Amino acid sequence: MTSTRPALVSTRVTDPSEFDVAVVGAGVVGCAIARRLAKAGASVVILDRAADVGDGTSKANTAILHTGFDTVPGSLESRLVARGHDLLARYADAAGIAVERTGALLVAWDDEQEAALAGLATKAIANGCTEAAVLDATEVRRREPNLGDGARSGLLVPDEWVIDPWSVTLAFATEAVSAGAVLTLSTPVLELSATNDGHEIRVPHGTVRARWLINSAGLGADLIDRMLGYDDFTVTPRRGQLIVFDTFARSLLTHILLPVPTEQTKGVLVSPTTWGNVLLGPTAEDLEDRTDTGTTAEGLAALLAAGERILPALVHEEVTATYAGLRAATEHRDYQIRLHEDRSYVTVGGIRSTGLTASMAIAEHVAGLLAEAGARWSRPVVDVGVPVMPPLGELQVRPLQNASRIAEDPAYGTPLCHCEQVSRGEVRDACHAVVPATDLGGVRRRTRAMNGRCQGFYCGAAVLALVADETDTDPAVLARVTP
Repeated sequence: MTSTRPALVSTRVTDPSEFDVAVVGAGVVGCAIARRLAKAGASVVILDRAADVGDGTSKANTAILHTGFDTVPGSLESRLVARGHDLLARYADAAGIAVERTGALLVAWDDEQEAALAGLATKAIANGCTEAAVLDATEVRRREPNLGDGARSGLLVPDEWVIDPWSVTLAFATEAVSAGAVLTLSTPVLELSATNDGHEIRVPHGTVRARWLINSAGLGADLIDRMLGYDDFTVTPRRGQLIVFDTFARSLLTHILLPVPTEQTKGVLVSPTTWGNVLLGPTAEDLEDRTDTGTTAEGLAALLAAGERILPALVHEEVTATYAGLRAATEHRDYQIRLHEDRSYVTVGGIRSTGLTASMAIAEHVAGLLAEAGARWSRPVVDVGVPVMPPLGELQVRPLQNASRIAEDPAYGTPLCHCEQVSRGEVRDACHAVVPATDLGGVRRRTRAMNGRCQGFYCGAAVLALVADETDTDPAVLARVTP
């Protein structure tokens, strides 16, 4: 079948080559910014070196809708996370993106951690989490009976929830493209030059001109910054390794189980996911290599040791997968969002683990900075409506469970991935969406196919064949791309 990839999603610079705004980075923050500006009437191009949206830090996080309870009160991060939590919760509801209101429980295991809970509770309340409360050991054990021995007390944060992170980025990108944004993937920025009326951006297949440049390049944000002569921060990739346990482990816990945080990291957590399984992690390893997302025997062993202390029964459950992501840590504690009005440039850097939650508020903040600088857009305001995303949550009604959808199209009643209950129709649809999957990794993030117990051992060949047919791609090429 010939691919029906929309004209606005490409791997080349397309006409028009001149835009109001160029957004560098198609992660969750970049796509949120592009969505906001495209709907406001800006002609927008999104440039990303990856082959899919959300293919960097955004795809490998802990999938938590944060409250910002432990951020620095009064900081930009604190304000944007609090605002972002409300915005994203409402958006997810409208878009059908899975959210589970689990709440979080910080568990203290020693005298020092227990002494810190009162201060954390005060900070949480200062950050707007007015329902945060310290619980004694009896109440902690009542809520989480499978905790390990020695749990002293805890801090309950009711509004910390889990969310499907992949669908958030995809929804933002879908809405941006529907509003007229041009999404240009597999397109690294090679060089930046100032012009009389903005920026000239050299990419492998041509040149893009834009009045305004938004740098939301994540792990590469400092490199883009330096192309324009700034040296405000340095990104240090912080690797977080995680272990995914099978759905049978889900009954072991109710809340997100958090450690008492340190200056460097929120620590190792145990968390349910909207997909029905359990996450353990992450580690926090500062690296030099901005591409090193490999797991290590030492890192995974350390996670299992921490997990055994927190939830002893967990380590006896089946492990479905391991993975690692890189967070864009900097030497600063706060977000690095700056308007350089004289250069028609906005830096959006230092967005770490709270970036998913804050994404819509960051976009709102950036739009406000541009408005204050007198930015004007070339197109009328457009409202394309919130896209309805495929139901990927374990508690949602999946197509294989939906008799009416199956009656309309039998492909939704034909199982393709049995572990994750993914139908043939879902994989087909993912290949022809507004922002389509073009490789097996993209199919995973849009459908959950190959994410289950067998990790594609049984269904992988069938998924590969279908994607190759639907995208008119050589199967051998698809097979060489790591999902």
